[in-house]
Amino acid sequence: MKWTLQKTLYRTAHAVTKPLLNLVKVPVPELLSGPGSVAQLPELISNNGLQHVLLVTDAGITSLGLANGLLQALEKAGISCTVFDGVKPNPTIENIESGVQVYQSNRCDGIIAFGGGSPMDCAKMIGARVSNPGKSVMKMRGAFKISKSLPPLFAVPTTAGTGSECTIAAVVSDPQAQEKFAVTSLKIVPPYAVLDPELMLGLPPHITASTGMDALTHAIEAYIGGFGTSFTDDYAEKAVKIILEDLETVYLDGSDLERRNNLAQASYFAGLAFTRALIGYVHAIAHNLGGMYGVPHGLANAIVLPHILDFSRADCEHKLARLAVIGGLGDTSEPTADLSMRFIEKIRDMNRNMDIPTTVAPLLEKDISQLAQRALKEGNPDYPVPTLMNQQQCEVLLRKLLPSVENTAG
Repeated sequence: MKWTLQKTLYRTAHAVTKPLLNLVKVPVPELLSGPGSVAQLPELISNNGLQHVLLVTDAGITSLGLANGLLQALEKAGISCTVFDGVKPNPTIENIESGVQVYQSNRCDGIIAFGGGSPMDCAKMIGARVSNPGKSVMKMRGAFKISKSLPPLFAVPTTAGTGSECTIAAVVSDPQAQEKFAVTSLKIVPPYAVLDPELMLGLPPHITASTGMDALTHAIEAYIGGFGTSFTDDYAEKAVKIILEDLETVYLDGSDLERRNNLAQASYFAGLAFTRALIGYVHAIAHNLGGMYGVPHGLANAIVLPHILDFSRADCEHKLARLAVIGGLGDTSEPTADLSMRFIEKIRDMNRNMDIPTTVAPLLEKDISQLAQRALKEGNPDYPVPTLMNQQQCEVLLRKLLPSVENTAG
C-alpha cells in the first residue's frame, strides 16, 4: 500500500511539473559547426570584446596537443589565453575552486570549455563561481540557484556524447561523500558552441563507443519519459537514427570525418532533447556508479541502458517501436512488442560489438542497497520515467550488474 501511495504522489508531481517545465525557455547556443570550425572561434571571442580567456581542459587533451591549433590562432588574433588543465575525469569541488583561482589571478574575462563532459561541467561551474562569488558550489546544488550570469562561455566538445554544450546541467563529484550531484540553471547554458569533428578524429575506439552510447541514452530517456514535446521528440529521433547508423562504423574507423560530424550533431541534438525533457533511471544509476566507484559516465550508461529498457518496456512499448522503425530495424506493419524488443536487442548488440562489458567491475554486493537508495533519491520524483521503480526492484537490477553474475541476456 505504501508503494502504491508513493507512486500516486510521484505521478502527481510529474503532472504538476510538466506544464511548468514547458514554460521554461532554455537558451540555444550560437553554433559554429563542421570540419575546421574551431578556427572561427578566435574571431567570435574577439567580437565579444574579450582580451584574456581561460581554457578549461584536462591533462590528457594537453598531452595530445589537441588544443594547440586553437591556442596558436588565439595568439595570432591577439587574445591572451591561460590553460587550466587540472580537470579530473569526474570534476570535483576542489577542481572547480582551483580553476576559479587561476581565472581570477590571471584576470580572465571569458572561458573556453575544451574537451569532454568533465571539462564542460568544470568550466560551467568555474564561471558560476566567478560570477556568484558569495555562493559555494554546494549552495548551487539542485535547480535554479545561480542568480547572476556567467562570464562569456564558449563550449568546444572533443567527444560526441555529453551534449553539455547545450544543456542546463553540470555534474559535480564529492569524493568525501562518494557521490555526484547536479547543478541545473539556465545561466550555465553556453551562449556559444563549436562542433568540429576534426577534434574528434583521434579519439580511441573505447571512448568513441562510451560517449556515443551516452548520447544515445540521452536521446532515449528524453523520448520515453513523460515530459517530451514535439521539439524534444524530433531531436531525440534524429539523434537515435544517426547513432544507430554511424556509431559502430566510427568505432571501427575513427578517421571517417563525415560520420564523426554526424555523431557530433547527434550528441548536440540529444542534448537539446534531454535538457528540456529530462532523463531517467539509467542516469540516476550511472551517476551513482560514477560517484561511488569512478565508473566513466558513458560506460555506466551503456551498461545500464538495456536493463532499464527491459524494466520499462511494457509502459513505453510504442515509443521504443517507433525508434526501432526510425533506426531501420523494422517497419510499422510489425507488432509493437516485437519492434520494441528488437530495439533493446540492437542496443545489446551495439554494446557487444564495441566491447562494452555487461557488468560493472568494481560493484560490490554490500554497496547495492546504498546505491539503490541514492539512485532512487535522485530519480524519484524528479525524473518522468515511464515505469516507476522502488528500492527492491532497483536492487534486483543492480545485482544483474555484479561482476560475478554471468549476464547472458541477449
